[in-house]
Amino acid sequence: MNAIAVASGKGGVGKSTIALNLALAFAERPARVGLLDADFYGPDIPRMIGLARSRTARYLDLWTADKQDIEPLERFGIKLMSAGFLIAENQSLSLFSGLIDALVVRLVRGIDWGDLDYLIVDLPPGTADLQQQLMRRVELSGVLIVVTPQDVAHLDAKKVLDLCARMNVPVLGAVENMSGLACPTCGERVEVFPRVAHERSIWAQGVERLVSIPLDPEVARSGDDGRPLLMSHPTSPQAEALRVLAQRLTRVDL
Repeated sequence: MNAIAVASGKGGVGKSTIALNLALAFAERPARVGLLDADFYGPDIPRMIGLARSRTARYLDLWTADKQDIEPLERFGIKLMSAGFLIAENQSLSLFSGLIDALVVRLVRGIDWGDLDYLIVDLPPGTADLQQQLMRRVELSGVLIVVTPQDVAHLDAKKVLDLCARMNVPVLGAVENMSGLACPTCGERVEVFPRVAHERSIWAQGVERLVSIPLDPEVARSGDDGRPLLMSHPTSPQAEALRVLAQRLTRVDL
């Protein structure tokens, strides 16, 4: 099984959208795919697939009494597990680090994934203790970094590069998300964000830009509606870019 972590230095760059739709693109090939939403403090995958939980959970319910493996849910042809399936959508996961580590072990080692070709791990943004625990617990084939064309996104992504180097986890490349916007009237490309200078970018550090994905507000709404863009807009430029991403990662020696 190839385990690919999708990471970012900061939030708001579309990391979970990329992770979910990359998993769907792999499944189309076809491949047996699992997606672990490991952003325990802000799990968005349940909302993005229309399976958000409304009932508040007791923290003790996060561990079953008999410690049997947890069965992942299945949707859109992929297997899914998220802390968001265990707590309510608006419920905070206010646990101290010792319990968070136990939850990491439970959700990483206690899931009955079956035989998978790919496991996509949606990491929390940043490089804190939780991210390091996850990178230690999951036997990763590599990390895919998501950035937007902004100086701050690249600045924070460099910290992820540093963490990967210190933990000896290979960086597979990066996705430039929200890369311009096609004007709805004239079709001309509009730069939504001020472009980062090349010398300040992660590209200058040798990270390969695997794909650039343009911004489209209509497509962006699909995750809020519980229909990932590969399902709701299968022929869009964004969907095609994600299929190219899956193809390029398939050719990588994982």
